[in-house]
Amino acid sequence: MARRNDERRAALVDAAIEVLAREGARGLTFRAVDTEAGVPTGTASNYFANRDDLLTQAGARVYERLQPDEAAVEETRTAPRDKETYTRIMRELVGRISAFRTGYLALLELRLEATRRPALRSILTERVRADVAANVAFHESSGLPGDATSVKLLILTLNWLIVEQLTLPDVFTEEERDALVAAAVDRIVDGY
Repeated sequence: MARRNDERRAALVDAAIEVLAREGARGLTFRAVDTEAGVPTGTASNYFANRDDLLTQAGARVYERLQPDEAAVEETRTAPRDKETYTRIMRELVGRISAFRTGYLALLELRLEATRRPALRSILTERVRADVAANVAFHESSGLPGDATSVKLLILTLNWLIVEQLTLPDVFTEEERDALVAAAVDRIVDGY
């Protein structure tokens, strides 16, 4: 029977994210999670039914931790509805995701693992679709320039920029990254 201490569960899932980022999916074991969390051996196995459960919860937790804070969302709601605001929002997004390096690397590991685990693929597909739909809905209600296709193209473009930033950080300077974000918004939104 799985334990219900929500604080301990969150700490174990956060530890799983760190293990995924550092060791990859093959290194994700209950023992590795216990060690990373600094808890007695056997603790993780008391909280998760199996490894798939742990993988799934790690994926959900990454998305939870990547959400912008309410102040940033409110600031976006009151900002001018132009490409400059759109560019600032996209820069904040890239910066926020890049700041949670281990979370994004863990998510990449989970995506690779999902190619071999249909249940995980199904869950991640559902989560990514929901995330894309939420971003499109927010954009459409915001009055910012562009359409649903613009949002999807920016998601795809910026995701790869983030991969470059996190896996090969010396490819682009921070200034180049910011310029690329601005160029992506400019070119994709102008095509609208």
